[in-house]
Amino acid sequence: MIETNRIEFKRELTRELDIEKEVVAFLNYREGGIIYIGVDDNGKPVDIKDIDGDMLAIKNRIRDGILPTPMGLFDVTVERIDEKPVIKVFVSSGTEKPYYKKQYGLSPKGCFIRIGTAAEPMTQEQIDDLYTHRVHNSLKNVVSPRQDLSFAQLRIYYAEKGMQLNDNFLRSLDLLTDDGKLNYVAYLLADENGNSMKLAKYAGTDRYELISNNEYGYCCLLTATQKVLDKLDVENKVSSVITSTRRIDTPQWDRLAIREAVINAIVHNDYIYGAPSKIELFSDHLEITSIGRIPQGLSREDFFNGVSLPRNRELMRVFRDVEMVESLGSGMQRIMRKYTKDNFEFGDNYVRMIVPYSWVDETEKVTGKVTGKVTGKVTGKVTGKVTEKTSDKVLRLIAANPSITISRMMTALSMSDSGIRTVLRKLQAQGAVLRVGSDKTGHWEIIE
Repeated sequence: MIETNRIEFKRELTRELDIEKEVVAFLNYREGGIIYIGVDDNGKPVDIKDIDGDMLAIKNRIRDGILPTPMGLFDVTVERIDEKPVIKVFVSSGTEKPYYKKQYGLSPKGCFIRIGTAAEPMTQEQIDDLYTHRVHNSLKNVVSPRQDLSFAQLRIYYAEKGMQLNDNFLRSLDLLTDDGKLNYVAYLLADENGNSMKLAKYAGTDRYELISNNEYGYCCLLTATQKVLDKLDVENKVSSVITSTRRIDTPQWDRLAIREAVINAIVHNDYIYGAPSKIELFSDHLEITSIGRIPQGLSREDFFNGVSLPRNRELMRVFRDVEMVESLGSGMQRIMRKYTKDNFEFGDNYVRMIVPYSWVDETEKVTGKVTGKVTGKVTGKVTGKVTEKTSDKVLRLIAANPSITISRMMTALSMSDSGIRTVLRKLQAQGAVLRVGSDKTGHWEIIE
């Protein structure tokens, strides 16, 4: 590994190391970049005395020393190089350029940009030009249509990760406009709002015959996102082939890649248009549509290479805090391991991922046609006969996520607590599933 226009090496974190300068340079650079702490000029790792302390110091210095706020645009993690741990500071390109060191303001002493393998001071002319074209229509600056919002669900998500939101969380998470009003980010993360994502299912290969149209929303965006992911786990059927040596399971789509695609569509959706992202299931493929074109300054090649330019950095920061997003810049890499550029469609005001199923369930086609045509009182009776058994749906949820909780199953299948427990007891009695460990920390295993 060598230093490039997107990679910088630093041997150790000291007071003399101007980490803020390096981060500002990458924030102002169109591709962002990575800073490795604990790596010498030759790309070799060196010992770090206090890796946890250094990581905390880096986060604090970046958070407190740079404006506009870079929260949601950087990530500090540990990576191993030649079996030694080093600190990796991933920095996205920002949309509120120019970024600058707080101490020196909008001046050549405070503004830097990456040129080659160095962070170079910007001229006053460059600074003024960037400031003139700065993006001001971010969700942070859009006033929420409601000011009587509550955030119980958001507090729960943070508490589950061992973090408590204090009395100043509205300001620290950028949920307020500059004049102190709740903004649109707050609206999307509130317990109640008018935002809802649609997950539609069609009988055929086009939108002619609609089977179902589920809405997930009017609640905290984190909750709505999880409900969509759980529903997709239910819909992701698995084809099994038993050979002489083993069983081969093939899902209709790759769960991890589609999870990343859905979260990307939700986090990067252009909510300024007032339309949420949507997911559509057809008989032979699925489509994930995010409203808004690729952010200005990002080419399609950058998009596929995983160059990070978050449209909604405030949302990205929250999704990262609660670990729905693992690390910045990693989502597209996971998607591209399983799918290709040909799976993407770019419109004037949308980005769409189109994923053909790995295999097509012929019985589902029949089910869809019957369900779509039958109406009135007989719908329930016919649907009950032709659709999949509840026990099979529970098994599919467990196969997709062995650690899934009963409450998640309830949400995904729209069933009661007692209903789910009854199905699980029957499956255990039949020897189909086994519970390993405690109710709180254990997991399920499917017995083959």
